[in-house]
Amino acid sequence: MALLIIGCGNFDRGDDAAGLLVARRLHALGVDTLGVEIIEHTGETFSLMNCWTGFERVILIDATAPTGTPGQVQVWNAHADRLHEDTFPCSTHAFGVREAVELARAMNHLPPILLIYGIEGKRFFLGAPPSPEVECAVVSVADQLAMLVSHDLKDLGESTLPHTRHGIRFDPSDYGH
Repeated sequence: MALLIIGCGNFDRGDDAAGLLVARRLHALGVDTLGVEIIEHTGETFSLMNCWTGFERVILIDATAPTGTPGQVQVWNAHADRLHEDTFPCSTHAFGVREAVELARAMNHLPPILLIYGIEGKRFFLGAPPSPEVECAVVSVADQLAMLVSHDLKDLGESTLPHTRHGIRFDPSDYGH
């Protein structure tokens, strides 16, 4: 089964770079040498939908809107959970990750497995560096995904998917970061 990992974001907007930073860390950890395709993406709706076409398993990482706990990570199974507008507000484009997932759902064009890792951001203004909380979460998410891919690649399927209505939350400090 082909696996695609997509890190979404914008390096020029602080914590919005979270997904891109996870993708770069996965490359640095050598995850791409395990037969996994890892790409960086802006999150633009139609390009994103085109990007995951043909992949059976997709993991997407993006920053989420601030709600008071910067660096908090949530994981959604796109087949079980809807992405809410207040969690994934529009990107700098007219449409973003949430719109791509929901449009693909409406068109029956979701990959068979699509997990979305959301890293809660704190600052998204032009020229801002990523916050320390998001930098910590980036390391945790990348390390968790690297471990999942290297140890359980063949088992990544329905049994490992989160099935909660509001996603799974984890605190990066639980992982030693």
